[in-house]
Amino acid sequence: MTTPLFGLGISASAAQGADPVGDARAAEELGYDFVSTSDHPSGTEPTYEVWTMLTWVAAATSRVKIATRVLGVPYRPPAMVAKMAESLHRLSGGRLILGLGGGYSDEEFRAFGLGVPTPREKVDGMVDAIHIMRGLWSQAELTYTGSRYRTEQAAMEPKPDTPIPIWLGTYGNRALAATGQLADGWIPSLGFAPPEQAAAMRERVLDAAQGRPVRCVYNVPFQIGADSDSASVVAGPPQAVLDRLGSLAALGFTSMNFMPAGPDPRGQAERLALEVLPELRKLV
Repeated sequence: MTTPLFGLGISASAAQGADPVGDARAAEELGYDFVSTSDHPSGTEPTYEVWTMLTWVAAATSRVKIATRVLGVPYRPPAMVAKMAESLHRLSGGRLILGLGGGYSDEEFRAFGLGVPTPREKVDGMVDAIHIMRGLWSQAELTYTGSRYRTEQAAMEPKPDTPIPIWLGTYGNRALAATGQLADGWIPSLGFAPPEQAAAMRERVLDAAQGRPVRCVYNVPFQIGADSDSASVVAGPPQAVLDRLGSLAALGFTSMNFMPAGPDPRGQAERLALEVLPELRKLV
Protein backbone atom coordinates (compact mmCIF):
# COMPACT_ATOMS: atom_id res chain seq x y z
CA MET A 1 0.00 0.00 0.00
CA THR A 2 1.32 3.45 -0.94
CA THR A 3 1.86 5.82 1.95
CA PRO A 4 -0.27 8.97 1.47
CA LEU A 5 1.59 12.21 0.85
CA PHE A 6 0.14 15.61 1.71
CA GLY A 7 1.89 18.60 0.21
CA LEU A 8 1.60 22.36 0.25
CA GLY A 9 1.73 24.61 -2.78
CA ILE A 10 3.94 27.64 -2.20
CA SER A 11 3.89 30.72 -4.36
CA ALA A 12 6.80 31.58 -6.66
CA SER A 13 6.07 35.27 -6.10
CA ALA A 14 9.06 37.60 -5.99
CA ALA A 15 6.93 40.59 -4.98
CA GLN A 16 7.90 42.69 -2.00
CA GLY A 17 7.01 40.84 1.20
CA ALA A 18 6.75 37.41 -0.42
CA ASP A 19 8.79 34.73 1.33
CA PRO A 20 8.57 31.35 -0.44
CA VAL A 21 11.57 29.97 1.44
CA GLY A 22 9.97 30.94 4.75
CA ASP A 23 6.71 29.35 3.59
CA ALA A 24 8.58 26.12 2.82
CA ARG A 25 10.31 26.09 6.21
CA ALA A 26 6.96 26.65 7.91
CA ALA A 27 5.42 23.80 5.89
CA GLU A 28 8.22 21.49 6.99
CA GLU A 29 7.69 22.43 10.63
CA LEU A 30 3.95 21.83 10.27
CA GLY A 31 4.55 18.28 9.03
CA TYR A 32 3.70 18.56 5.34
CA ASP A 33 5.32 15.82 3.28
CA PHE A 34 6.30 17.99 0.31
CA VAL A 35 6.18 21.53 -1.00
CA SER A 36 5.53 22.40 -4.62
CA THR A 37 5.46 25.35 -6.94
CA SER A 38 4.38 26.00 -10.52
CA ASP A 39 6.41 26.86 -13.61
CA HIS A 40 5.34 30.07 -15.36
CA PRO A 41 8.44 32.03 -16.43
CA SER A 42 6.61 34.71 -18.44
CA GLY A 43 4.20 37.28 -17.01
CA THR A 44 3.78 40.79 -15.66
CA GLU A 45 3.76 39.76 -11.99
CA PRO A 46 7.20 39.34 -10.37
CA THR A 47 8.05 35.66 -9.90
CA TYR A 48 11.09 33.47 -9.36
CA GLU A 49 12.26 30.89 -11.89
CA VAL A 50 10.97 27.68 -10.37
CA TRP A 51 14.10 25.52 -10.48
CA THR A 52 16.31 28.23 -8.98
CA MET A 53 13.77 28.91 -6.25
CA LEU A 54 13.31 25.25 -5.34
CA THR A 55 17.09 24.84 -5.08
CA TRP A 56 17.09 27.67 -2.53
CA VAL A 57 14.16 26.02 -0.76
CA ALA A 58 15.97 22.69 -0.63
CA ALA A 59 19.01 24.34 0.92
CA ALA A 60 16.85 25.95 3.62
CA THR A 61 14.99 22.75 4.60
CA SER A 62 16.05 19.27 5.65
CA ARG A 63 13.13 16.83 5.48
CA VAL A 64 10.31 18.04 3.27
CA LYS A 65 10.28 16.80 -0.34
CA ILE A 66 10.58 19.35 -3.17
CA ALA A 67 8.20 19.09 -6.14
CA THR A 68 7.74 20.89 -9.44
CA ARG A 69 4.01 21.34 -10.09
CA VAL A 70 4.63 20.92 -13.00
CA LEU A 71 7.73 21.73 -15.04
CA GLY A 72 6.78 22.69 -18.61
CA VAL A 73 8.75 20.31 -20.84
CA PRO A 74 9.04 22.70 -23.83
CA TYR A 75 10.86 25.33 -21.74
CA ARG A 76 14.05 23.27 -21.23
CA PRO A 77 15.82 20.51 -23.21
CA PRO A 78 14.97 17.21 -21.47
CA ALA A 79 18.59 16.04 -21.32
CA MET A 80 19.49 19.21 -19.40
CA VAL A 81 16.52 18.69 -17.07
CA ALA A 82 17.82 15.16 -16.41
CA LYS A 83 21.14 16.66 -15.30
CA MET A 84 19.47 19.41 -13.28
CA ALA A 85 17.18 16.90 -11.59
CA GLU A 86 20.00 14.56 -10.63
CA SER A 87 21.96 17.44 -9.10
CA LEU A 88 19.04 18.79 -7.08
CA HIS A 89 18.01 15.29 -6.00
CA ARG A 90 21.57 14.56 -4.83
CA LEU A 91 22.18 17.90 -3.12
CA SER A 92 18.81 17.74 -1.32
CA GLY A 93 19.41 14.24 0.01
CA GLY A 94 17.02 12.50 -2.40
CA ARG A 95 14.04 14.83 -1.89
CA LEU A 96 13.09 15.77 -5.47
CA ILE A 97 9.73 14.92 -7.02
CA LEU A 98 9.93 15.81 -10.70
CA GLY A 99 6.53 16.96 -11.91
CA LEU A 100 6.30 17.35 -15.68
CA GLY A 101 3.66 18.63 -18.08
CA GLY A 102 3.27 19.35 -21.75
CA GLY A 103 3.00 23.10 -21.11
CA TYR A 104 -0.21 24.90 -20.18
CA SER A 105 0.21 28.39 -21.59
CA ASP A 106 0.67 28.86 -25.33
CA GLU A 107 1.02 32.59 -24.66
CA GLU A 108 4.18 31.93 -22.62
CA PHE A 109 5.74 29.85 -25.40
CA ARG A 110 4.94 32.59 -27.88
CA ALA A 111 6.25 35.34 -25.60
CA PHE A 112 9.61 33.63 -25.10
CA GLY A 113 10.03 32.74 -28.78
CA LEU A 114 9.80 29.00 -28.18
CA GLY A 115 7.18 28.17 -30.77
CA VAL A 116 3.77 26.80 -29.86
CA PRO A 117 3.53 22.99 -29.88
CA THR A 118 0.25 21.40 -30.89
CA PRO A 119 -1.53 19.32 -28.22
CA ARG A 120 -0.20 16.15 -29.88
CA GLU A 121 3.33 17.56 -29.96
CA LYS A 122 3.09 18.44 -26.26
CA VAL A 123 2.25 14.85 -25.36
CA ASP A 124 4.90 13.46 -27.72
CA GLY A 125 7.51 15.77 -26.23
CA MET A 126 6.57 14.79 -22.69
CA VAL A 127 6.92 11.09 -23.58
CA ASP A 128 10.30 11.75 -25.23
CA ALA A 129 11.43 13.66 -22.16
CA ILE A 130 10.63 10.78 -19.81
CA HIS A 131 12.49 8.27 -21.98
CA ILE A 132 15.51 10.56 -22.23
CA MET A 133 15.62 11.35 -18.52
CA ARG A 134 15.23 7.78 -17.36
CA GLY A 135 17.75 6.65 -19.97
CA LEU A 136 20.36 9.15 -18.86
CA TRP A 137 19.77 8.22 -15.23
CA SER A 138 20.32 4.50 -15.89
CA GLN A 139 22.44 3.90 -19.00
CA ALA A 140 26.15 4.46 -19.60
CA GLU A 141 25.34 6.17 -22.92
CA LEU A 142 21.98 7.03 -24.43
CA THR A 143 21.12 7.38 -28.08
CA TYR A 144 17.44 8.18 -28.45
CA THR A 145 15.47 9.52 -31.39
CA GLY A 146 11.96 10.71 -30.66
CA SER A 147 9.50 12.83 -32.56
CA ARG A 148 10.44 15.96 -30.58
CA TYR A 149 13.76 15.33 -28.80
CA ARG A 150 16.86 13.23 -29.34
CA THR A 151 20.24 12.38 -27.83
CA GLU A 152 23.35 10.87 -29.40
CA GLN A 153 25.74 8.77 -27.31
CA ALA A 154 24.89 10.99 -24.36
CA ALA A 155 26.74 10.17 -21.15
CA MET A 156 25.73 11.63 -17.78
CA GLU A 157 27.41 11.09 -14.44
CA PRO A 158 26.69 10.66 -11.66
CA LYS A 159 23.54 8.59 -11.82
CA PRO A 160 20.86 9.11 -9.13
CA ASP A 161 21.54 7.16 -5.94
CA THR A 162 17.80 6.75 -5.38
CA PRO A 163 14.91 6.86 -7.89
CA ILE A 164 13.58 10.27 -8.90
CA PRO A 165 9.77 9.96 -9.06
CA ILE A 166 8.11 11.53 -12.09
CA TRP A 167 4.58 12.88 -11.70
CA LEU A 168 2.60 14.11 -14.70
CA GLY A 169 -0.08 16.79 -14.78
CA THR A 170 -2.24 15.50 -17.64
CA TYR A 171 -5.86 15.60 -18.82
CA GLY A 172 -6.35 14.46 -22.42
CA ASN A 173 -6.84 10.81 -23.33
CA ARG A 174 -3.42 10.34 -24.98
CA ALA A 175 -1.69 12.10 -22.11
CA LEU A 176 -3.56 10.05 -19.52
CA ALA A 177 -2.55 6.84 -21.28
CA ALA A 178 1.07 7.99 -21.30
CA THR A 179 0.79 8.75 -17.60
CA GLY A 180 -0.35 5.24 -16.81
CA GLN A 181 2.32 3.69 -19.00
CA LEU A 182 5.29 5.77 -17.87
CA ALA A 183 4.76 7.90 -14.76
CA ASP A 184 5.11 7.29 -11.05
CA GLY A 185 2.33 9.73 -10.23
CA TRP A 186 -0.58 11.68 -11.70
CA ILE A 187 -1.32 15.17 -10.37
CA PRO A 188 -4.45 16.82 -11.85
CA SER A 189 -6.03 19.98 -10.44
CA LEU A 190 -9.53 20.32 -9.03
CA GLY A 191 -10.17 23.38 -11.18
CA PHE A 192 -9.40 21.54 -14.43
CA ALA A 193 -10.72 18.12 -13.44
CA PRO A 194 -13.70 18.23 -11.06
CA PRO A 195 -14.28 15.06 -9.03
CA GLU A 196 -16.65 13.26 -11.39
CA GLN A 197 -14.32 13.88 -14.35
CA ALA A 198 -11.19 13.14 -12.33
CA ALA A 199 -12.55 9.76 -11.25
CA ALA A 200 -13.04 8.72 -14.89
CA MET A 201 -9.62 10.10 -15.84
CA ARG A 202 -8.05 8.14 -13.00
CA GLU A 203 -9.55 4.95 -14.37
CA ARG A 204 -7.96 5.69 -17.77
CA VAL A 205 -4.59 6.16 -16.07
CA LEU A 206 -4.89 2.93 -14.09
CA ASP A 207 -6.14 0.97 -17.10
CA ALA A 208 -3.08 2.08 -19.06
CA ALA A 209 -0.82 1.26 -16.11
CA GLN A 210 -1.86 -2.41 -16.23
CA GLY A 211 -0.98 -2.98 -12.62
CA ARG A 212 1.96 -0.58 -12.35
CA PRO A 213 1.64 1.53 -9.20
CA VAL A 214 0.74 5.15 -10.04
CA ARG A 215 0.25 7.58 -7.16
CA CYS A 216 -2.86 9.74 -7.67
CA VAL A 217 -2.37 13.24 -6.24
CA TYR A 218 -5.08 15.90 -6.37
CA ASN A 219 -4.22 19.63 -6.49
CA VAL A 220 -6.84 21.12 -4.15
CA PRO A 221 -7.29 24.86 -3.49
CA PHE A 222 -8.76 25.40 -0.01
CA GLN A 223 -9.83 28.10 2.42
CA ILE A 224 -10.75 27.22 5.99
CA GLY A 225 -13.25 29.46 7.75
CA ALA A 226 -14.63 31.04 4.61
CA ASP A 227 -17.42 30.31 2.18
CA SER A 228 -16.80 30.01 -1.54
CA ASP A 229 -19.13 29.99 -4.51
CA SER A 230 -16.45 28.24 -6.56
CA ALA A 231 -16.62 24.49 -7.02
CA SER A 232 -12.86 24.54 -7.54
CA VAL A 233 -12.12 25.69 -3.95
CA VAL A 234 -12.74 23.49 -0.91
CA ALA A 235 -13.94 25.99 1.68
CA GLY A 236 -15.81 26.21 4.96
CA PRO A 237 -15.27 25.31 8.62
CA PRO A 238 -12.69 22.60 9.39
CA GLN A 239 -15.22 19.74 9.54
CA ALA A 240 -16.73 20.68 6.19
CA VAL A 241 -13.28 20.85 4.63
CA LEU A 242 -12.42 17.46 6.14
CA ASP A 243 -15.63 15.93 4.80
CA ARG A 244 -14.98 17.25 1.29
CA LEU A 245 -11.37 16.07 1.30
CA GLY A 246 -12.49 12.70 2.59
CA SER A 247 -14.83 12.37 -0.37
CA LEU A 248 -11.93 13.11 -2.74
CA ALA A 249 -9.77 10.52 -1.00
CA ALA A 250 -12.59 8.00 -1.43
CA LEU A 251 -12.27 8.47 -5.20
CA GLY A 252 -8.71 7.15 -4.96
CA PHE A 253 -6.85 10.43 -4.42
CA THR A 254 -5.14 9.39 -1.20
CA SER A 255 -2.38 11.94 -1.77
CA MET A 256 -3.08 15.66 -2.20
CA ASN A 257 -1.33 18.94 -2.84
CA PHE A 258 -3.06 21.79 -1.02
CA MET A 259 -3.18 25.31 -2.45
CA PRO A 260 -4.04 27.99 0.12
CA ALA A 261 -6.62 30.51 -1.05
CA GLY A 262 -7.34 33.91 0.46
CA PRO A 263 -5.12 36.67 1.85
CA ASP A 264 -3.24 34.64 4.50
CA PRO A 265 -1.70 31.54 2.88
CA ARG A 266 0.62 30.75 5.76
CA GLY A 267 -2.21 31.00 8.27
CA GLN A 268 -4.34 28.76 6.07
CA ALA A 269 -1.52 26.23 5.83
CA GLU A 270 -1.24 26.17 9.62
CA ARG A 271 -4.97 25.72 10.14
CA LEU A 272 -5.12 22.86 7.63
CA ALA A 273 -2.13 21.13 9.24
CA LEU A 274 -3.48 21.44 12.77
CA GLU A 275 -7.25 21.24 12.35
CA VAL A 276 -7.82 18.97 9.34
CA LEU A 277 -4.84 16.84 8.31
CA PRO A 278 -4.57 14.73 11.49
CA GLU A 279 -8.12 13.45 10.90
CA LEU A 280 -7.63 13.16 7.14
CA ARG A 281 -4.57 10.97 7.66
CA LYS A 282 -6.77 8.63 9.72
CA LEU A 283 -9.25 8.38 6.84
CA VAL A 284 -6.68 7.44 4.19
